[in-house]
Amino acid sequence: MFNEKLDDIVTELVKNYDSDLIQFDSPNRHFPSRSAIVGIIKDLRRVLFPRYFGDERPCASGPQYFIGETLTHIEYELHREVREALLFRGGDNLSYHEADAQASQICSDFFYRLPEIQRMLFDDVQAAYDGDPAAQSREEIIYSYPGFFAISVYRIAHVFYELNVPLIPRIMSEYAHSHTGVDINAGADIGRFFFIDHATGVVIGETTKIGEHVKIYQGVTLGAISLRAGQKLAGKKRHPTIEDNVTIYSNASVLGGNTVVGAGSVIAGSTFVTQSVPPNSRVTSSGVEVREPGCANLEVKVPGEK
Repeated sequence: MFNEKLDDIVTELVKNYDSDLIQFDSPNRHFPSRSAIVGIIKDLRRVLFPRYFGDERPCASGPQYFIGETLTHIEYELHREVREALLFRGGDNLSYHEADAQASQICSDFFYRLPEIQRMLFDDVQAAYDGDPAAQSREEIIYSYPGFFAISVYRIAHVFYELNVPLIPRIMSEYAHSHTGVDINAGADIGRFFFIDHATGVVIGETTKIGEHVKIYQGVTLGAISLRAGQKLAGKKRHPTIEDNVTIYSNASVLGGNTVVGAGSVIAGSTFVTQSVPPNSRVTSSGVEVREPGCANLEVKVPGEK
């Protein structure tokens, strides 16, 4: 039965190969290896937090040898994957040698920023420890917290996003997403001392800007207002700005590129915010309470009231 229909099936599938989604006849369009990129993330975590991840005991060789040897291995793998990603985007307009040279520069720029990534992650660990009474140690956070894992991968992917590397930031982000349920677009701009408590179901969109000492809980969405414009909105501010020292509780949604949550505010759980709120606000389903600095009284504003 199958053999009788095989020719017809092949003919129809060949017709579909005319789609620009199919790369069968594009020898210069390369895909980076997802498994290799996951391996790079794991190796980077070994460097950033030695002995927490990986099987070896690096203390025997000393930190300089361990870091140098591991980074040399990572650079070899990363250079290849970045080159493949550049060739995928460039197609016939980019030669192998041009892509190879660009990949070398990108890798160099990334590794130069690795110490700063590590310092930011130290701050994120401290934020989690300070913000979670259930945390018995900072080591526990590094080793086991899904929110910290997602933030770690984001911090790495964000640098590649800023370096304009195609595909790889998304592959990294979706790897963390698939393991934690936390979806942080690599383009988001997130400040220091960031903590995601419980993690699962969090969504942070590409143009979100988050200040320092921000804490969010499970199920929070920092997203865009769905519009029909679609791709016409690419590159424009579509997601909210969250200023310093803001706490957003579970299942709250803060949407829109013009929405700013002022510093020191608290967004209650299961609220839906599409308009800016001033600093030091407390937003609930009933309205917005604003405490002016140095003032004991609360000004209550109910959505829809003038």
